[in-house]
Amino acid sequence: MQLLWTLSGRGWADCTIADHQAEAEVTASYISTAPEDLLTAVARLVTGEAEVRVQFEAEPTAFRWILYREGTDVWIRVLELADGSDHDNAGTEIWSSQQNIGTVARAMVRCFDEVARKYGESGYRGKWGEHFPRFELEALREVWHKSRSLENS
Repeated sequence: MQLLWTLSGRGWADCTIADHQAEAEVTASYISTAPEDLLTAVARLVTGEAEVRVQFEAEPTAFRWILYREGTDVWIRVLELADGSDHDNAGTEIWSSQQNIGTVARAMVRCFDEVARKYGESGYRGKWGEHFPRFELEALREVWHKSRSLENS
């Protein structure tokens, strides 16, 4: 699984998510806390939560991520909705995948490590309009490393 976060303009990001089967691109606006919410959602999955949701606002379109965890597997669905207040059933599934929780966590950490390397934290703030999600990235990294240590002991 691979995730790519590209700042495409002031307050806008394109996010590409892919696995060996398919790829999708979603858009996020800084009007929502999309990067923070995504990192936090995956951290919650790593710590054992069964279902998390994240919504990227693309004004007026929205992209809703629904992640379910069972054991070490995570099912990810990404829906495109005409309006962010729409029910899941009104959305069109544009990407789905089943992955190992470690694979999902690693993809998120690698993605945002690359964002920090590419833009720098001040460059990120200048293009996105908000602070780089350092706290959420480090929280995910910490719970992911702890979960890996527990698996190996």
